[in-house]
Amino acid sequence: MEIARTKCSLGYGKPPWIFKGRALYQLHLVKSEIARAFIPKEFRLVEAFGYTLGGFFLASYEDSPAGVFDELVVIAGIVWNPPTSCAWAARVLVNSGDACDHGRKDVGLPSQVAKFSKKITATPRQRKSKFNGFLDTIGFGTAKFEYEGLHGCSRN
Repeated sequence: MEIARTKCSLGYGKPPWIFKGRALYQLHLVKSEIARAFIPKEFRLVEAFGYTLGGFFLASYEDSPAGVFDELVVIAGIVWNPPTSCAWAARVLVNSGDACDHGRKDVGLPSQVAKFSKKITATPRQRKSKFNGFLDTIGFGTAKFEYEGLHGCSRN
């Protein structure tokens, strides 16, 4: 089996690329008819009872081939990509021109540059439940992410 060579636009080298940072996934059911509007016809949607699995992925990378950046990915649904399945990105927002270029040219993502702002605020101490402790452990217990504006990719 021959491995296809990837043409890399900004000197990132061949995959796999390593991204280090923090991320949060939020998954939920999406009606298949809505998800299909974002997925090319040649891909088979993984679905059950008229639904697929979609959601979003929010990440803050402290080290990556494209440098430091934040990313929000809207997942339309899951598609069958033999021999496995994978999430289909309907929208990808990043706050870096280099990350936008890397996503578009090297990975084929529908990346767009956006402005992100983060606020870390003190919250009153609450009784810890298993869920709150988990959020604190992964760094999202008190973090608040906000999204401002949407702009096309600044470089073509």
